[in-house]
Amino acid sequence: MKILVLGAGGVGGYFGARLAAAGCNVTFLVRPGRAAKLADHGLTVRSPMGDCSVPDVRFVTQAESPADLIILSCKAYDLASAMDSIAPAVGSASLILPLLNGLCHLDDLDARFGKSKVLGGACHIGVTMNEAGDILHLNKLHRFLLGSRSPGQNAEAVHQALLPGGFNPTLSPDITLSMWEKFAFLTSYAGITCLMRASIGAIAATDNGSDIALALFEECVATAAASGFTLEEGYLQSSRDMLTDPASTGTASMLRDMRNGGRTEHEHILGDMLHRAKSLGISAPVLTIAHAHMQAYAASQAGK
Repeated sequence: MKILVLGAGGVGGYFGARLAAAGCNVTFLVRPGRAAKLADHGLTVRSPMGDCSVPDVRFVTQAESPADLIILSCKAYDLASAMDSIAPAVGSASLILPLLNGLCHLDDLDARFGKSKVLGGACHIGVTMNEAGDILHLNKLHRFLLGSRSPGQNAEAVHQALLPGGFNPTLSPDITLSMWEKFAFLTSYAGITCLMRASIGAIAATDNGSDIALALFEECVATAAASGFTLEEGYLQSSRDMLTDPASTGTASMLRDMRNGGRTEHEHILGDMLHRAKSLGISAPVLTIAHAHMQAYAASQAGK
């Protein structure tokens, strides 16, 4: 299977490198600056799950021919330009596997390329990239889920093509539910760590921090349920445990973006969840505050 990975940053670089190192037919579609680093140093992943290196990584700066599978892992605010970039690679038999955070990107991809071409996907991983361009895996979590969203999509073939990568991809029987699970957790995780500007463990050390984190999570769970997706109890409990773990040094990538003075995906995650809650009549006071906090950050970065 001919695989095109958009970008070679944290998420795309991690999974794409593992696939390429395993001998899969992987090409990265990257910007010129990233292309120069890949040409000079290749692509390296440093991970507690095992390092890997692709010295002769294949890359292009413009898509030219159709790919069987296009893995899309850009930031949500870059989706419009990302769709323009991959368009030449979307052929009659191509499938797009988005790993973006949230859910609202699905509507845009469906409108541009047709729902029949857009699989569902989600990943749970903490990654970043250092100045040398190496991918740094921050923990032992590298969960990868995919599944069909419409009849006739051959998600099974995609799953088989990804198996050599060694990250144990999961073929979800209900990928939309799986995406809602991640959406609810990520909104809570990003919302609370950004609101408090602290790690989960530091938040848990306060008098009421864990209670606030759980209240935010329950608002997201209620929004999912009102949208027709009842999240599984096992996932709910593991999420609650992660959101209140006193030993956790974890923070959301959104907080790391804030600390670097960068742009964030808050409207695509917190904002979209809040919009859904309001439209369904769900009371979400903690989510409202967390979203307003991120809007104030964005306004301050814009000099307002």
